[in-house]
Amino acid sequence: MRETKILLINKLYPPVTGGVENHVKLLAESIKDKFATSVLVCNTGRGTQIEEKNNLQVVKVASMGILRSMPLSPTFSFWMKRIKADILHFHLPFPLGVVSYLLARPKGKVIVTWHSDIVRQKIIKFFYHPCLIRFLKKVDKIIATSPNMIEASPYLRKFRRKCIVIPLGIDIGKFKLTKDNRKKVTEIKKKFGPNIILFVGRLIYYKGLEYLIWAMQDIDGKLLLVGEGKLRKNLEKMVENLGLSSKVHFLGSLSDDELPLYYHACDVFVLPSIARSEAFGIVQLEAMACAKPVVSTTLPTGVPFVNQDGKTGIVAPPKDPDALAKAINTLLKNPTLREKYGNYAKERVKKEFTKEVMVKRILEVYREIVGR
Repeated sequence: MRETKILLINKLYPPVTGGVENHVKLLAESIKDKFATSVLVCNTGRGTQIEEKNNLQVVKVASMGILRSMPLSPTFSFWMKRIKADILHFHLPFPLGVVSYLLARPKGKVIVTWHSDIVRQKIIKFFYHPCLIRFLKKVDKIIATSPNMIEASPYLRKFRRKCIVIPLGIDIGKFKLTKDNRKKVTEIKKKFGPNIILFVGRLIYYKGLEYLIWAMQDIDGKLLLVGEGKLRKNLEKMVENLGLSSKVHFLGSLSDDELPLYYHACDVFVLPSIARSEAFGIVQLEAMACAKPVVSTTLPTGVPFVNQDGKTGIVAPPKDPDALAKAINTLLKNPTLREKYGNYAKERVKKEFTKEVMVKRILEVYREIVGR
């Protein structure tokens, strides 16, 4: 019997950093020994690169640059037509991928993982809307990362009968605390503790970091911000103006080996996002895997689906520094509650959000689609 061929289609691929990019890589490496697997993405440079290693092919199509977060790769549809596959698995939002499919009309079943709606780019949405509707009519199955996303997205509501919920998963093995790392965690606690509040993510508008920084005026603790972004200078200036330089620390980007140390060292993890662009918040899972309680916000997305209010942490209204401060202080002042929420959070990740659970569910969708 001929081997089933899977083509994963996304905007970019690691080493470019991003939640969707990391998810696509995790999925590709998890299925490459079960199916003939290829990945089609845009390159960050002008040349097309084809990488083949350990049963996995990654094609990075030449790009002329990036406009409004979208790579400009004129030959993307050519490559989509050229790479034969039984299943084309798109990761959206990716307007170029959708338009390329409509132009190339490749054979094969079509699956979509819907990571997020396009939220801010109104001009792109206006011209892209008819293409997306036409594309979704041809799709065989849509994977939503949370039930909240199906209800929040006007597109998914229209195609509800095609939708199935498969939450994102992480490799929890990367977040286990080893004997070698315990000393390093202790050193971080000595340097910044007690009462360490941690944020991990890009320093961009929808993360709501200005509200978290403002809240730190009423919190007895240290806020560690891990990540880079175009708002860093503005946020640093805000910290200085508020006289919080001794309480708020910008750590920049950390390596995959360093990051788990800070999850284990912190007392509370906070994701103060303010817009639907925060569709899931996979960093919550990483903190929960380290048995840490989470403070997040009541967005109409998968964020409160992951962090269950009163079970794995506390959910506060967005854009509300007072509510953030109250939630964080509640956890900092109650070690028993922190431990209770953290332990439940860790068990929730092990049961619902591991890469093994996620991949198993996606493979079931593949086999169902091929079986049809």
